[in-house]
Amino acid sequence: MALFLNSCEDVIPVDLNKAAPKLVIEASINWKKGTSGNQQKITLTTTTDFYSAIIPKVSGAIVYIKNSSNTIFNFTESVIKGEYVCTNFIPVLNEMYTLTIISNGATYSASESLKSVAPITEVIQNNNGGFTGNSIEIKTYYLDPANEKNYYLYKYVYSNQVKSNFYVDQDEFFNGNKFFSISQNNDLKVGDKIEVIHYGISKAYYNYMSVLVSIAGNNGGGPFQSPPATVRGNIVNTTNSADYPLGYFSVSEVDIKNYTIQ
Repeated sequence: MALFLNSCEDVIPVDLNKAAPKLVIEASINWKKGTSGNQQKITLTTTTDFYSAIIPKVSGAIVYIKNSSNTIFNFTESVIKGEYVCTNFIPVLNEMYTLTIISNGATYSASESLKSVAPITEVIQNNNGGFTGNSIEIKTYYLDPANEKNYYLYKYVYSNQVKSNFYVDQDEFFNGNKFFSISQNNDLKVGDKIEVIHYGISKAYYNYMSVLVSIAGNNGGGPFQSPPATVRGNIVNTTNSADYPLGYFSVSEVDIKNYTIQ
């Protein structure tokens, strides 16, 4: 039976249409609490065909960020192709920053303000968590600022799985109160390590990530499933608006805690 089933397996390559490559911009400017925030990085790549195992890097671009006082922070390409770094960036809360990228004759631009994040106050482990009450659960607490609208992005990085978990939140129902993010890993065990990152984000970035996380979470990969939608970010091609890039320009203060399961 095993030989019969094995003989029925065959790899059938599907001839897929190839779209013109799009510029992909990874421009998340994150200021970790307690640091200067001077070191920042932006990565430029392009989309490629479905079967390609190589992500094309974009070299030779002009990349810079300007603040509201017209101070320019240049990002120069490092020894790693497609990676542009800045060593003198100055993060200021609520400051408006404008990203400009010039590549292959096109100019791309986006603006975003730097949002603060409430400091993490404590991490609490619950050994009776999850739907069954038998899973280890981690809650990371903070005190939400009162009388202002705040939006959050949470990222949990686990030592026992490759994929990180992201989800977003807003303080509509806990404004000014103590609240928490929560782990989404039901296989935690003693000794596993977790890195928890809280980001302060804008309402526009909250809306963008809400859609992105929803698509990623609901994409089961079935053979007849509709393909995920293209999520448009805040970066526009000012040379040719129809040829829009992928990615988002965000500027966030972040707080990070590391925890080992007890």
